Amino acid sequence: MNDQASRPMTPEEEIAEMRSHPRPTLRAVSEGMEKHLYTAQPVLDHGFVRVIDYMGDDAAITQAARVSYGKGTKSVQNDEGLIRYLMRHWHSTPFEMCEIKLHVKLPVFVARQWIRHRTANVNEYSARYSILDREFYIPPAEHLAAQSVVNNQGRGDVLEGEEAARVLEILKRDSNQAYDSYEAMISQDGQAGLARELARMNLPTNIYTQWYWKVDLHNLFHFLRLRADPHAQYEIRVYADAICEMVRDWVPFAYGAFEDYRMGAQQLSGKGVECLKRRLAGEVVTQENSGMSKGEWREFEAVWGDA
Repeated sequence: MNDQASRPMTPEEEIAEMRSHPRPTLRAVSEGMEKHLYTAQPVLDHGFVRVIDYMGDDAAITQAARVSYGKGTKSVQNDEGLIRYLMRHWHSTPFEMCEIKLHVKLPVFVARQWIRHRTANVNEYSARYSILDREFYIPPAEHLAAQSVVNNQGRGDVLEGEEAARVLEILKRDSNQAYDSYEAMISQDGQAGLARELARMNLPTNIYTQWYWKVDLHNLFHFLRLRADPHAQYEIRVYADAICEMVRDWVPFAYGAFEDYRMGAQQLSGKGVECLKRRLAGEVVTQENSGMSKGEWREFEAVWGDA
């Protein structure tokens, strides 16, 4: 019997099978996204992001907006202008008309951050039924950093020399030791073997998992605004950066508006607006007379400069 016929197809084999039988479609397609479809974009040392399917394009956003808002959009003369208007005024439902389904391979600790975005549909590889591969995320030396002394959830200076080598050795040793124990526990060579759903608890969080992740464009933009930000953890940010490149080609008008009004913009509180007005009027505004807390004032000055 053919080995491939006697076992389930891997995701790569399944995708190859899908690609080998293209079918014509009457639905609108995005030429920019078509070039990404089914192609894995490498991320980190063993991970990737791959577009499995998508629905809609820039035109789907404007079509939905014109149905929803009717005469209210007649002053906007073109699709790009309308999309920028929608983004500028925080309209959401037109962007929900577009969806994307991704196949992602990522370390478990990154997945635990990612899953906090609860507005997507997720189906993860199950270690209850299947045996995880011996693949771990081991950071390159330039991404080994000490704890930040000013940010409790951030990194400080990069470790160097013997200290970096010591940490890398610990990561590699512990990852492989945990997997050796995992294999020993599930082994049925002369023993019953521990259930996979129990043996998996001994695996480290840098082991790789996979999932399908489907989300609409509105909620994807929210994910990207947080995770493609320079302050996001590097290991999730590189996934967000890879997705940004795909979305830019998929919905160029919407992505351009997102870059301008979300990624490149700054939000001001009511007190911040008042402080700027007072400054423009020539008044010297300090933290003491601004009505802001020290933290708010520090963030305000980081963007708008000191008095």
